[in-house]
Amino acid sequence: MKRIVVKIGSNALTRPDGRLDVTRMSALVDQIAWLRQHDCEVILVSSGAVACGRRELKTVNHELDSVEQRQLYSAMGQAKLIGLYYDLFREYHIHVGQVLTMKENFQPGEQYRNQQACMRVMLENGVLPIVNENDTVSVTELMFTDNDELSGLIAQMMQADTLILLSNIDGIYTGNPADPQSQLIKEVLPGTDLSEYIQTEKSSAGRGGMQSKYATASKIQQAGIRVIIANGKRENVLVDLMEHSETTPHTEFKICN
Repeated sequence: MKRIVVKIGSNALTRPDGRLDVTRMSALVDQIAWLRQHDCEVILVSSGAVACGRRELKTVNHELDSVEQRQLYSAMGQAKLIGLYYDLFREYHIHVGQVLTMKENFQPGEQYRNQQACMRVMLENGVLPIVNENDTVSVTELMFTDNDELSGLIAQMMQADTLILLSNIDGIYTGNPADPQSQLIKEVLPGTDLSEYIQTEKSSAGRGGMQSKYATASKIQQAGIRVIIANGKRENVLVDLMEHSETTPHTEFKICN
């Protein structure tokens, strides 16, 4: 079986008003279920907890700083997010398990081995791991850069064949994606430097951006894992990447055979 890590970013899971797009989330669950039916083991790294919590709680007792906000909203939102995934995957009789992790868990040692063993036994028993950062206890200096970085670490830890980073754009362009003159870069060979094309703006809903995706993709490509950057809002994107990759817009970081 092929092992695929799918990272769904906040921009792929939220509507323009910042609320969770449950219809899009359901469509992505349908596609992940399809992957599993076609001999793929899937590990899901999902953003969206903070967005869920922010919309769940309308008022707070005092003005919160950025760390307090993240702790409060993620604590509430993670419960809602995993509950939604549980209900959606249950329609396919797929069991899910929640993995909340921190950056220190990826240092060599017992914590690393324990996390790896936990996810391995989940996969062996047909359970779909749903991974996110434990924002309730992570503080700023110990946080992952974003879930792009986290998904790359998970892909390496679990020796995945492919890492798919889903956002709200089709991949890396030669300029601003909104500029009609910009061209989508479809393939990136090992050692290729695309830094001149990378936009430095952060995403509107999450902590990442294309700079983060490029950094993660380059690093994971060097580790021998194929990386795909694609648009999670595009209909049937995961299925099309598997069945019609030549006509599905995306950027692929290829590996040497």
